[in-house]
Amino acid sequence: MQLNRRSVRRLALYVAAWLVTAIPAALLIFFNSSTTIAVASHDTAVSPTTDGWVTIHTGPYLPDLRYPTDSRVGVDLNLGKTEAKSAEETVQRYAFIASQPDAQVDLVREAVRDLAWDAALQGALLGTIPLLVWGLVGPRRRRELWGETTPRRILVGVVAVALVGGMTTLLTARPWRPEDRLQNDTGDWETLAQYLPELAVPQSAARVEVQVSATTAESKKLLLSAVDTYDRSQRFYTAALTAAEAVELRQPEAGETVAVIVSDRHDNIGMDPVIRKVADRAGATAIIDAGDDTSTGEPWEAFSLDSLEREFHDFDRYAIQGNHDHGTFVQGYLGDRGWKTAQEDIFDGPGGMRMIARNDPRSSGLGTWRDAQGKTTADVDTEVAEKACSADDRVNLVLVHDDDMAKSALDQGCTDLVVSGHVHVRIGPEKVVGSNGQTGYAFTSGTSGGAAYAIAVGSKLRRPAQFAFLTIRDGRPSGIQAVTLETNGVFKVDEFTPLGYGGSGAL
Repeated sequence: MQLNRRSVRRLALYVAAWLVTAIPAALLIFFNSSTTIAVASHDTAVSPTTDGWVTIHTGPYLPDLRYPTDSRVGVDLNLGKTEAKSAEETVQRYAFIASQPDAQVDLVREAVRDLAWDAALQGALLGTIPLLVWGLVGPRRRRELWGETTPRRILVGVVAVALVGGMTTLLTARPWRPEDRLQNDTGDWETLAQYLPELAVPQSAARVEVQVSATTAESKKLLLSAVDTYDRSQRFYTAALTAAEAVELRQPEAGETVAVIVSDRHDNIGMDPVIRKVADRAGATAIIDAGDDTSTGEPWEAFSLDSLEREFHDFDRYAIQGNHDHGTFVQGYLGDRGWKTAQEDIFDGPGGMRMIARNDPRSSGLGTWRDAQGKTTADVDTEVAEKACSADDRVNLVLVHDDDMAKSALDQGCTDLVVSGHVHVRIGPEKVVGSNGQTGYAFTSGTSGGAAYAIAVGSKLRRPAQFAFLTIRDGRPSGIQAVTLETNGVFKVDEFTPLGYGGSGAL
C-alpha cells in the first residue's frame, strides 16, 4: 500500500528532526572524544580536531611539531610515558620511526576512524530521543496541548523536542570541561627550514612545522640530531628498497610454497619493507618469525609489531617469542592480529608442513643476560623431543628461538628441519642424521634487523641484516636460499641449498 502525501510529509519531518539532533550530536561527540594508543613508543592520547593539522605534543624534550592533513579534520597526539632512558635516546627513536611512518600513520588513522564510528553511533541514538519523546506524548495529548494537528505544529513540536535531545548531547559530551578541551596552540610556528636554516631539510619533511615559542638551544640541538637521523635513515632504506628490485632469487616451481624466515629484528622497522620487497621477488606467501622482534617485550614496542603486521598482513604468518620478547604482550599482540604463535600441540604450517613452535622461556632486557622464568631451555628441548618423536606422522618443522630447544628432536631423527635464531649469525643448513637413521637439518637465521646485542634502531644497519627463503614441496622443507643486506647497502644472495632426505643431490 502506497503512503499518502500526508504520511510521507510526516515521515520526512521525523527524519529531519532525527538528523537535526543526530548530526550535530555526532560531530560534537567526535571532536570532544579521545583515545589512548601506543604511538612512537609512547602511550599517546589521540584527539580529533578541526584545524587540519596533525599536531604532536612531544613533552619536555622537543618543541611541538605539526603537519598538514590537507583536510578540515586534524588530530592532536599527546605523547605520554615512554621507556626511553634519556632525551637523546627518545629523540633518535622518534627520528627512526618517522623515517618509516606508515604503520604508525595507519594506527592513528584507525584510532580516529574508530572514534568517528563511535560518535556516529552515539549521535544516531541521541537523535532518536526527540522522536521517542514525541511518541510517548501520543497524539491525544499533543492535540490537547496544541489543538488541531497540522504539519507546521508537528514541526514546531518536533524541533522543540530536538532541543531537548541537543541538551542531552551537550550533557553527554560536556565540551566545557577544562580537561577535555582541545589544546590551544600558543606561540608562532615555523617550517623546519626556517627553524633550522643551517640544515638541508629533506623534501619529505619540508611541510613539517615547529612551534618556536618555548624552544631552547638544547631542544634545537636535539631536533637537529633528529632530522639528521631521519634523513640518513630514510636515504639508506630507500636505497635498499631500490636495490631490492634487482635482487635475483630462485623462483618457486609448480606445487612449491616459499616462506621468508626472519629473526632478531629488535625493532628495526626500516628492514620490514625491504624484506617484503625481496620476499615478493622470491614468490613468498608466508613468513616464519623465529623471535626477538623487540628488545624488551614491552607494550611501548608495539610500533615494531605494527610495522611487521603492516608489511606481511596478507601472508600466512607464524611467530614465536625470543628471550627479548618475554612476557604476554608480544604473543598476544600478534595473535590478536591473526599470527599463529607458539602452542602445545602440533599444527599445520606453511605448505602443508606439520609444525611445532615453542617460545624461549628466558627473559632478557637491553643487555646480554638471560634469566630463566621457571622453565629452562633443557625442559623445552625435552618437551619438543617427546612431542615430535611420539607423533603418528612426521614433524616437518620445529620453530624455536634457540636451537638448543630442539636439539634432541633433531638428534633422534624426529623432524625434518629446526629453524632458530638468537645468536645473530647465520648457521647452516646443517645436515643431521638421527639415531633412528632419519635425516634432518638445522638452520639458524642471522639478525634480520642488523642488530648489535638487542639494539637495531638507528640511522642504518649496525651489522649485516640476514633473512632467508624456505622452499616447501609436498609438505616437507626442500631447500633454503639465504640473503644478506650488508651495512653498505649491497645485497648478497647465496646459492639455493636443496634439502634432501636420502636421495642424490641432497646436502
